[in-house]
Amino acid sequence: MSTLPSGDANASNPSDWARFQPGATPDITLMRAHFTEHVFERHSHAQYAIGVTHSGVQTFHCRGAAHASLPGDLLLFNPDEAHDGQRGTDEGFGYAILYVDPAALPRHLQREAGTLASAFFRQPVVHDPPAAAALQRAMAAIGQPQESLRGEALTTDVLVQLLQRHGETPATGTSPLAAGSRRMLRVRDHIRAHASRDLSVAELAREAGLSRVHLSRAFAQHFGVPPHVYLNAVRLEHAKRLLLAGIAPALAALDAGFADQSHFSRRFKGATGLTPGGWLRQMRGQAAAGGGASTASTSAVSRYSTTSFS
Repeated sequence: MSTLPSGDANASNPSDWARFQPGATPDITLMRAHFTEHVFERHSHAQYAIGVTHSGVQTFHCRGAAHASLPGDLLLFNPDEAHDGQRGTDEGFGYAILYVDPAALPRHLQREAGTLASAFFRQPVVHDPPAAAALQRAMAAIGQPQESLRGEALTTDVLVQLLQRHGETPATGTSPLAAGSRRMLRVRDHIRAHASRDLSVAELAREAGLSRVHLSRAFAQHFGVPPHVYLNAVRLEHAKRLLLAGIAPALAALDAGFADQSHFSRRFKGATGLTPGGWLRQMRGQAAAGGGASTASTSAVSRYSTTSFS
């Protein structure tokens, strides 16, 4: 679907709106929108338009056929692919979409990274719940404070996944070329030394002397987790030590590199199943019973390094 130039798509109908923000990298734009009355005339985009329908039904004509996108369906428009668009039911439709500059594709599709894929999608609407969920996670991560690494990693992963699964010629990802232990250890140590900052894929790639997509996949192959997951583990481990030392959760969150206490709580619960307060109460209870809080759990980070967070 297309977009409109302002946040108020139709001033007379507040249910028609479109909002834009920068994507995970400068060559990507994220748009979220909902329309009930607006009808898009036939048009095209210079960029890839990769989106997911959240609510309602949107209908359009593309490639000489009529299409309908239902909640959870993916929209996959190639650059310069003409289409129109309108509601399919009275309730209108809501969706989010990434506009991706075609010039960015070589950065995502690289032989050494094992991410080669077709450069064009084979159909404009597909039903692929796992890929739709991955796209929504990537969109949710975009623009989040202290999450630049995660936002770009999730965006790159889903773009590659979609082109491999739904490209004109389906492809299967392969293992990246090994980048060498010395490079990977240097990146790991850089993450540990600077975990309180908003690290980026570009910064880690410079440290390794690799492309961004190659660095991400080589790190995951070497350590078993991608850089943004490792960064989260380092931050959480540091925060746990601060909590056990009696530091207030809000201060522990900021010192460890989280944007705020809410961000800290989301990541903590996502990794442990507990809130920071719930975890701390259990650890203090074990310590009081003689269990020893400092040895009650095994560090996810210590498997990779004994270097202290700094």
